[in-house]
Formats: sequence, C-alpha cells, structure tokens
Amino acid sequence: MDTIILVEPMSLVIESKVGRKRVIVIPKAIAEAVKIREGQKIRIMAVEDKIVIEPVRDAIWLALYGEKIGRILPEEIEEESMREQEKLAEK
Repeated sequence: MDTIILVEPMSLVIESKVGRKRVIVIPKAIAEAVKIREGQKIRIMAVEDKIVIEPVRDAIWLALYGEKIGRILPEEIEEESMREQEKLAEK
C-alpha cells in the first residue's frame, strides 16, 4: 500500500515500493498531477543520490497545455497556405 505525504501546498509525495526487476509504478495521483499518460515517454535521471523522473512532452501536449509564446489566427494560416500553394504552382 502506498503512503501519501503532503510536503508543501504544491507538492505531493507518495512512498511506494520497488517491484521485481526494479519496476516502479507511478501512482495515479502523481501521474495525474504531472499529466503523464500510459505509453508516454519519460526521462529518468540520477541527480546526486536522487532519481528524477519527468515527462517528455510531445508537440501535441505542448500545443494543448504548454506555455503560449505567440498567437496565430486560422485566417493567417490559410493565407500562408495559399501563398505556398501559389509558389508551388509556379514551378
């Protein structure tokens, strides 16, 4: 059975056991907190005496949840598409 420990208002710590062949199951509460889904890639690092696991974000995740650094309207995309198609038609 996992033990849940609340550390800080924004932190969630769950104690768990390492299984056979050193398998670690990410508890549902942790996976949901950092938006990890089944089949997603993760990065595992050894930092001093700690193991750090972080999700590897793909383009779709970044588009849906990532920080927005710019804004483009659908009309602008359509205009750019038309310009590119015209260039291709000229060749």
